[in-house]
Amino acid sequence: MKRIVVLGAGESGAGAAVLAKKEGFDVFVSDTSAIKDKYKALLDAHGIEWEEGHHTEEKILCADEVIKSPGIPKEAPMVQKLIAQGTHIISEIEFAGRYTDSKMVCITGSNGKTTTTLLIYHIFKTAGYDVGLAGNIGRSLALQVAEDPHEYYVIELSSFQLDNMYEFRANIAILLNITPDHLDRYDFKFENYAAAKMRIVQNQTQDDSFIYWNDDPVIRRELEKYDIKAIRYPFSELKEVGSIAYIEEGQYKIEKPTPFNMEQEELALTGKHNIYDSLAAGIASNIAGIAKDVIRKSLGDFPGVEHRLEKVCKVRGVQYINDSKATNVDACWYALESMTQPTILILGGKDKGNDYNHIKELVKQKCVGLVYLGADNTKLHNFFDPMGLPVRDTHSMKECVEACYEMAKPGQTVLLSPCCASFDLFKNMEDRGEQFKNLVRNL
Repeated sequence: MKRIVVLGAGESGAGAAVLAKKEGFDVFVSDTSAIKDKYKALLDAHGIEWEEGHHTEEKILCADEVIKSPGIPKEAPMVQKLIAQGTHIISEIEFAGRYTDSKMVCITGSNGKTTTTLLIYHIFKTAGYDVGLAGNIGRSLALQVAEDPHEYYVIELSSFQLDNMYEFRANIAILLNITPDHLDRYDFKFENYAAAKMRIVQNQTQDDSFIYWNDDPVIRRELEKYDIKAIRYPFSELKEVGSIAYIEEGQYKIEKPTPFNMEQEELALTGKHNIYDSLAAGIASNIAGIAKDVIRKSLGDFPGVEHRLEKVCKVRGVQYINDSKATNVDACWYALESMTQPTILILGGKDKGNDYNHIKELVKQKCVGLVYLGADNTKLHNFFDPMGLPVRDTHSMKECVEACYEMAKPGQTVLLSPCCASFDLFKNMEDRGEQFKNLVRNL
């Protein structure tokens, strides 16, 4: 019996373990952190051995194959030992793909992944398709393949997940953009990160589809390096040579595979960045054969994504907006670009090798104050303080919201769009956003 070891017992790891057990492997799960009770119960229910708080080398290094959770870096000591001895390391998505023939709609990009993924899922569900949601959001793909299979899966893929995918094939692959992010995991080399994103097209055939943003200079440069066999569906903000979807004279238009159009103002999502998400989702739904009236309705009634430009409430004439999902500079750029009122911007967290020059001009144009929120705000002070805006230094969400309340005037907006990961002060970006919303609503 072949031995599968799963490193990390979160949603992805626990799901992978259940599928491995179902497929007849000898399975062991190891996590250096505490395992949540719900995942312990899931593993126990399937008779899977697990450990938490440490790694037992003799139980791990004997694995025939290892499934690594995406949050574990390749530099982790146990991962380095496995690499050194030549053990094959894969992702949960790669493993799950071996045991299903379902159609895979896969979305990646530095920004907009979650919105696009949830929008496509919303359209497919509205059309009555048998569809599952997986990857960075939703339930583990492996667990769904094991216990709740679907005809289609809509999967949000991070660069970390793509790193350990080798044979997995996306029937519809979507690449929204490539901008600097997670450089701390890629030896601070942008080209390594870009190459990880391009893995979404590996294994695609001429029967598959590749949807991508035609205006992105990095994508254009990367495309020259690859022999892509899939049918290409490039989209752009405005009509240009080669693009099959765009906005023209207030009309949202798709040319292929089936012509489709609707009024831009009928789209539920507003702002430039959301145009890209809506175009990509519309093309994917069109390729999947969904009726035009369903696509039109769904693009118009999509409720949006929590923690992405989420309007919380108004307090004393000040609009508070939660954009905690903005964990890189480019996401913050899109948020600032959409602001129509003078803005107090909340920045900070775990820096991933950020270059803040990209948002410097927008900060000058849009912001009337900055609030730094992090364990160490030195880099923010060094970059932004010379701009001369009022700044406040805070080290908890309570301090941060109090500072915003004191600084903001009626007719202004307070925007939490941090540019950084959340792990210095918060469990995750959801925790950061929830704390912000709760404190704002209690002002």
